[in-house]
Amino acid sequence: MSEGLAPWLAAQQATLLAQRGHAWLLQGPSGLGQYDLALALATAWLCETPVGGEGGAACGNCASCHLVSAQTHPDLALLLPETDMIARGWALDEKAQKEIDDKKRKPSQQIRVEAMQHVVQFAQRTAARGRGKAVLVYPAERMNAVTANALLKTLEEPPGDLRFVLASEAAHQLLPTIRSRCLGHTMAWPDAPSAEAWLVEQGLEAAAARGWLRAAGGRPQAALAMSASGLALSAWHALPRAVAAGDASKLSDWSPPRLVDALQKLCHDLLAARQGAEPRFFEPADLPAPPPMGALARWSKALTATARTVDHPFNPGLMLEALVSEARQVLHSRA
Repeated sequence: MSEGLAPWLAAQQATLLAQRGHAWLLQGPSGLGQYDLALALATAWLCETPVGGEGGAACGNCASCHLVSAQTHPDLALLLPETDMIARGWALDEKAQKEIDDKKRKPSQQIRVEAMQHVVQFAQRTAARGRGKAVLVYPAERMNAVTANALLKTLEEPPGDLRFVLASEAAHQLLPTIRSRCLGHTMAWPDAPSAEAWLVEQGLEAAAARGWLRAAGGRPQAALAMSASGLALSAWHALPRAVAAGDASKLSDWSPPRLVDALQKLCHDLLAARQGAEPRFFEPADLPAPPPMGALARWSKALTATARTVDHPFNPGLMLEALVSEARQVLHSRA
């Protein structure tokens, strides 16, 4: 299955498969392929005819690999937020699915303790296909303290041939006891030419690949997601000038979460420019003159607070106007 991985992920997979350990923690910023690498590792562990023998990548052709591809492998358990499970096509357990279908609640954006309890039960069962069992947790930081503690004992003393791969985009938020029980792996950043070549293979034009890769801060999977979001690259380049002019009409198609993320990147680049450093997400020509450090620092703090609740705005239109108004005031502030 490694042929489906980006080259830098396939190289990391080979390194990890060559090492022993019952639990891995893949950590790094979003957009570097944590989920894909975690699933590739779990698939390789369960593969019946790994490439090159034991410790090799998954073959992609055996019955076990086909079961993973069909998302029905009995020896693979996934711990994802329900929103992610649904988005990626994995089935929820019957009770959770019924509660959502009956509109008793919305899909959770956290990893629920009930799902963890199912995994604890899964850990006690005998492997169905004789290749051991695997548990994939992503994003691991979406476990609350109760859920993480429910995992802790099984992670510390896994029964039988059970292996874990946890993938995180904010490993510092995990309980220290969780981190200490895993072998850590920091995700590698691909160089720009490799990332651009991969994006072109995914169907982007070379110029678009280069532009979106910069907009994503060098993270290729994040760049691919941005390109597929319906946002035009020209709209990204126009964002700094639009907010500086207080023109919310040009941003009416932006969702509040997307706009907050973009404003955080703009704030980052202006802070860098104020210090004489190169911007990371926008072209230098796209940026207005940076305001004073104090104003930027306060804006950064305010955007961080807004990001915590931005998924549930009371009125998206009013929120967009408020965000643009706040940004305009900051960009026109003077020492």
